[in-house]
Amino acid sequence: MRVLKGVPRSHLYRLLRRGEVRVNKGRIKAEYRLSAGDVVRIPPIRLGESAPPARAPEVQLARLEGAIIHEDERLLVIDKPSGLAVHGGSGLSYGLIESLRQLRPGRELELVHRLDRDTSGCLVVCKRRSALRELHALIREGGMDKRYLALILGELPRAELLVDAPLKKNVLSSGERLVRVDAREGKEARTRFRRLKRFAIDGQALTLVEAELITGRTHQIRVHAAHLGAPLAGDDKYGDEAANQRLKGYGLKRLFLHAAALSFKLEYMARPLRLECPLPDELQQVLNALEN
Repeated sequence: MRVLKGVPRSHLYRLLRRGEVRVNKGRIKAEYRLSAGDVVRIPPIRLGESAPPARAPEVQLARLEGAIIHEDERLLVIDKPSGLAVHGGSGLSYGLIESLRQLRPGRELELVHRLDRDTSGCLVVCKRRSALRELHALIREGGMDKRYLALILGELPRAELLVDAPLKKNVLSSGERLVRVDAREGKEARTRFRRLKRFAIDGQALTLVEAELITGRTHQIRVHAAHLGAPLAGDDKYGDEAANQRLKGYGLKRLFLHAAALSFKLEYMARPLRLECPLPDELQQVLNALEN
């Protein structure tokens, strides 16, 4: 990606699958990590004229400007709305990061971590490479505390439960990502769930939980909840279609998953940065409807 600037990521992966990128004269998979002394062959690629980047509408830019909950010289934290992808691609002209670059022209903005398109809440974006490197190291060492609010279809067997189930990510031919618990080939994944409140509709138990990410795998909370037999409400990939349909009558039109709080401390900070994003109105209204 550094050498072939402007080439779509999907095209680069296609080159890898076809064996056109070679390391030490052999075919290589995308997940291979280069070592000192490796010889990499990159095929010649002819790029056409690049189209000007699509611009986010002003109404979206205004909405995102109002959603920034913290900003300093090194980073900003935004309350990402549900339905907005963190970056463009896969048929999307722009995402949150492209929109933020319009709001902060000249800044080298980079995502520190990701949220699924349908997940709302706290998202960290760096303005400096040094801060990005420090935050990535912090995340690897478990130094960023991330808490989510989720509504699960079912009950927790205990008030607090640690799910330790390795996850393996698969990419379908359509490009869709599908994650499964895989004890043999999966990567370490741990989520701590805490019960906050119980609900019931038509004999169906529901529980509002806090999910603490100890590791940060793709779709981790969603897959671990489903692994417990209590998938997230509104989850159209790993969830219960019939239950989701019933919940539409209570106003649920999206995945009930919200990045509610995070905290971390970088070297330049005098004290840890602790930030919260309140539950969006559309999710709070679902809880209100379940209580009535």
